[in-house]
Amino acid sequence: MRGVLAFALLALTGLSSVNADLDWWQTMSVYQIYPRSWKDSDGDGIGDLPGIESKLQHLVDSGIDAFWTSPIYESPMADFGYDIANYTNIDSIFGTLEDFDDLVATAKSLGLKVIMDLVPNHSSDEHQWFTNSLASIDPYTDYYIWKNGTELENGTIVPPNNWVSVFGGYAWSWRSERQAYYLHQFAEEQPDLNYRNEYVVQEMKDIIEFWLDRGVDGFRVDAIPYLYEDESFPDEPLSGTTDSPTNYSYTLHYYTQDQAETYEMVAQWRQLLDDYSFKTDNITRVLMMEAYTNTSQTMKFYDYGANFPFNFGFISNVDGSSTPTEIKELAIDEWLDNVPDNGTSNWVIGNHDQSRVASRYSPEQVDAMNMINLLLPGVSVTYYGEEIGMEDQWISWEDTQDPQGCGADEDTYEDYTRDPNRTPMQWDATTSAGFSTSNSTWLPVNSNYLTLNLAAQIDADVSHYKVFQELTTLRKEAVIQEGTVNVQLLNDNVMAFSRELESSSDSIMIVVTNFANHTEMISLEAFENAPDTLVVSIASIDSDLTAGTTVSKSSLEISALAGLVLRASTASGASAVVSSGVITLFMAVLANLRY
Repeated sequence: MRGVLAFALLALTGLSSVNADLDWWQTMSVYQIYPRSWKDSDGDGIGDLPGIESKLQHLVDSGIDAFWTSPIYESPMADFGYDIANYTNIDSIFGTLEDFDDLVATAKSLGLKVIMDLVPNHSSDEHQWFTNSLASIDPYTDYYIWKNGTELENGTIVPPNNWVSVFGGYAWSWRSERQAYYLHQFAEEQPDLNYRNEYVVQEMKDIIEFWLDRGVDGFRVDAIPYLYEDESFPDEPLSGTTDSPTNYSYTLHYYTQDQAETYEMVAQWRQLLDDYSFKTDNITRVLMMEAYTNTSQTMKFYDYGANFPFNFGFISNVDGSSTPTEIKELAIDEWLDNVPDNGTSNWVIGNHDQSRVASRYSPEQVDAMNMINLLLPGVSVTYYGEEIGMEDQWISWEDTQDPQGCGADEDTYEDYTRDPNRTPMQWDATTSAGFSTSNSTWLPVNSNYLTLNLAAQIDADVSHYKVFQELTTLRKEAVIQEGTVNVQLLNDNVMAFSRELESSSDSIMIVVTNFANHTEMISLEAFENAPDTLVVSIASIDSDLTAGTTVSKSSLEISALAGLVLRASTASGASAVVSSGVITLFMAVLANLRY
């Protein structure tokens, strides 16, 4: 019996297409969970850790390898967890440390990696560190960045320079207790930590190790470009784009972003993670950097030890109004042409700060965008709900929760709020879309949940979710994990890219995406190694061409806003044989185990 099982497991391993030379994170599919919105377990209308744990099987079913949660630390929630009052505790809204340990244990049992959101740039003004710093209690006196103001001729004290907060308004707030201003590059409730203080540096390293000891597999590092500022605190040059001194665009941020010391701190964290891995299990812990900055500054994070900085090309550079030429050049080539030779690429099409893909592009383009995100080389990052094509939900001024929206007014809040893309996950057509047993949720559930939900898409013959599952399955194949990439414009409206193994002439796979609102006739002659006929492997849900259809390399029609995954017929057949063999062998293993 034991011999049969060993043989079967060996055979299953032989069928795997995973390259042993690639580290676990280099081919991972990452899923972002916004904890308040994923699953509420106790009926209070707010998502929590037991809720996340209860739905982890969904990630397994979806072909996800790792998930990261937006902040769950103890917080007064001025910026929904990005203002941290205690870095080593869980906020009671989400649960307890024991709940976190249970979540990690369940994730590990399911083969899922757990990544935490690390917020090193700033804490909450309710953190004990800030309270002590405000009172000039050593060693906390200089844990934050305090500066005397500038005295005008009339005796008025004003901020020390013209720096502006990312959230708008001056980046300095006065505290009479210290007769000084403190720096906050975000909300005034989020004072910036001072990394020129050795105690702060060690505090953050201790925090990192605390969570490593609890089993996390790495960190998504928030707002990393802002970690250091020019210590001479000069005025920043004016941009000339606005006359409002409290608008973030008022200045060019030469002295408040991308300082050399920031990269050196990342290198220290890399060393800490590597040392931890060496003394425990030799498994890599990941550092994923959130860096909205220019390409050259972004790529430097690779050189200083980040596994990767997020690639925001599809978020910052293009949208649904962009042409295929712009998408190719600004979102794909811009990254592939600049990523270091030893760097692993990554692709991000949505997150908690951006409109959803179905709203930023269009509902019809959900499948095509997921094809791009999941089949380009490297890591893919999926924001919760994108696997079913969730859409932004309009939120009234009265229901607005996001500090960025609340900080505006009723006439302008829609330009700033991020609430529309943070609404509860749509699990099914029951109360509150299956997110909560309560009819009242922290943000209103999207009104389309009765028809747009996971359960309905599982039951449907064709759905965004089933396309997503097919794509994540394809990601496990060698052609996606190891293959070369060749991106081509087929005409003014259609872009395509191939993935191909140099060692296999019939391995080629081609993704074709039509960005026009009408059918396009195209040729694939630009892909010299493609055979004369190919087979549709995966198709958008509204595509006229469906899986299994044979098409000609020289001429084929692609439906409006559709995406197609095409393969050589031999490759498709081989995949089917392998899949069938795996299933048959696995059933044999189960039968032997049973008897």
